[in-house]
Amino acid sequence: MEQTFSEVISSIPWGIVAPLLVIQSILLIVALVDWFRIESTNGPKWVWLIIILFFNIPGPILYFLIGRRNDG
Repeated sequence: MEQTFSEVISSIPWGIVAPLLVIQSILLIVALVDWFRIESTNGPKWVWLIIILFFNIPGPILYFLIGRRNDG
């Protein structure tokens, strides 16, 4: 029982998926802007970039909770 692409797209619950995509995009953008502006992080800065980019929602959250250095 194969579904066509349009059948798969129409079966996606967009009322749930769309807000998650918006939240993910906002977290990603804010984390990347902060990552570029901050001078140092807890651990290697390049590792936090990989975490932010490849671990969709948890990556930016982990960056703000653990990776960001609060000197000052």
